[in-house]
Amino acid sequence: MTFTQARSTYRQTGNSGVSVPDDPHQIIRVILTELEKSLNVMKAAHAAGTEYPPDHVNKALRAIYLLQSSLDFDKGEDIAVSLFELYEFCRQNILAAFRKEEGAELAASADAISGILDAWTEIGPQVRQVG
Repeated sequence: MTFTQARSTYRQTGNSGVSVPDDPHQIIRVILTELEKSLNVMKAAHAAGTEYPPDHVNKALRAIYLLQSSLDFDKGEDIAVSLFELYEFCRQNILAAFRKEEGAELAASADAISGILDAWTEIGPQVRQVG
């Protein structure tokens, strides 16, 4: 999936009014931000023992799909594989939590995505200088 396709798909699937930029780096930043937000909402619901808001479950799964499908395994090699596995870890935990299975690691998933988002945001200026 190209960044143009990812942006288009994200716009079509309901992004709650979030502005989706044209810059590929910023598109991923927006998707990671929305994923982080949804994981934190789910983590709070889990801690409170309440139901997971379905819109956040759907947003999180949609964001993971977009992130996984935007990886470039030819250019990214080991990094792309590692990111795919991390996103898959998060996806499996979201599904486990939704099914109310024991051992769903929403906090670990949210922390991992926060770390990726921080790193992605930090490298943003470097990407723009190279581009």
